[in-house]
Amino acid sequence: MTVLCMIPSCLSKSCSLANPTKRRNVYEGDKPFAQRENKLACELKLLKSLAPPLMTVFIAFSPIVNPPVSVGQTIDVQKGAALFNRACIGCHYEGGNIIQPGATLFLKDLQRNGVDTEEEIYRITYYGKGRMPGFGQNCTPRGQCTFGPRLQEDEIKLLAEFVKSQADQDWPKIENSGDSK
Repeated sequence: MTVLCMIPSCLSKSCSLANPTKRRNVYEGDKPFAQRENKLACELKLLKSLAPPLMTVFIAFSPIVNPPVSVGQTIDVQKGAALFNRACIGCHYEGGNIIQPGATLFLKDLQRNGVDTEEEIYRITYYGKGRMPGFGQNCTPRGQCTFGPRLQEDEIKLLAEFVKSQADQDWPKIENSGDSK
């Protein structure tokens, strides 16, 4: 591999990384040490010139800079899954609906029923609709709302995000590391 060196003492000749240079300058004479020193200087300059672009490429493709899924998103998915398992799984196991089969949480059913946005999922989860009870703190009328524990607004928002995300992915299995409260 032959390259042109960038340091002033090497500008007029090429350096070979495989073989020492055959040319000698006036100051080197017949000293092999000077030849090795010149070759080492050329190789060092080459490495110094390649280091910044190589580091840039390494950092640009590093999973630290561009993680496939952010830690925050992973935590939100786990919290959403834990909430879903606590409040919704009784009727909506794996995105289905054991009470009303046409009202599943799969994307095609959500679209057909006009509930395919996070806002609509939030609204129905908060206030309820048909056989689906509302889980919001201020849900009314009382008969439309759950008799169980109510959910906070941020929990319902997290549930709506989770359901929409799962529906968009055709309800893949989510590993749940525990219950979040």
